[in-house]
Amino acid sequence: MKTQLSFRQIEAFRAVMVAGTVVGAARLLNVTQPGVSRTISLMELRLGYALFHRTGRRLVPTPEAEALYREVEHLSSGLERISQFAHDLRYQKAGALRIACLPALAQGLVPRAVARFLASRPKVSVFLQSLPSRQIAELVATRQFDLGLVELPLNRSAIEVVPLGECRSVVVLPPGHALARHETLSLKQLHGERMILLSQQSVLRYQIDEAFSQAGAVPEVIVETPSSSIACALAAAGVGATIVSKWTADPYREDGVHVLPLAETLESRHVVVYPRLPSRMHLAEAFEMELRALLD
Repeated sequence: MKTQLSFRQIEAFRAVMVAGTVVGAARLLNVTQPGVSRTISLMELRLGYALFHRTGRRLVPTPEAEALYREVEHLSSGLERISQFAHDLRYQKAGALRIACLPALAQGLVPRAVARFLASRPKVSVFLQSLPSRQIAELVATRQFDLGLVELPLNRSAIEVVPLGECRSVVVLPPGHALARHETLSLKQLHGERMILLSQQSVLRYQIDEAFSQAGAVPEVIVETPSSSIACALAAAGVGATIVSKWTADPYREDGVHVLPLAETLESRHVVVYPRLPSRMHLAEAFEMELRALLD
């Protein structure tokens, strides 16, 4: 029959091995000397063999005790790691964070926030995936992700929605475009321009079409895409101009495109979504703070 030892017995045994005496072990554990002696005696009785030879006040470990101590040290180091990990969790220095974000934010804003977040948290790991808003909301609601970054409107229960802010739309022009000399562009100035626009299911596309109509301008739409990141990449390749949110356009400045403010106010509304729970994950809240720092 397998011998079952209590944690108290193992703790007392380790203390005696470290201190060399029952008195020293009692001091380490902040308990009485008779209590340590009784615990060791019960442990030897349960094991069926002696752990120490008594020589005056000192206890000389038997070979069996030396062998057992090596195993106990493995356990002790494991407990210390657990304690350190628990401490690190409190201060957001350890653990894993699962983030889902829109493809439009996965090219620049979110990677920069992840870099800031991990810079002071070397023991933290991140899993990042880009998905459509509706799918992100579903996965966050079922706790498959710890937080998500989506665009409104959004209709989903079992999630907590925290406004992230409104982002103005900008015009992205191909390298060397004639309109790049302007400081800002109006939709009227884009009349007849070769344009890459988002798919008609997009909320921003609806706003763009309405604004073009009110301005009495008609663009030449040559490409439609559901991805604003693809629209920027096409503009960088010289296909045409596009209108996207500033957060999406910023990473493409290095590709030689011209990013100009749009005179008309067209905005995308983004939010952070969390699973609807009594409390949020501390690491997720810490990441949100890093993200907001980039928006200030």
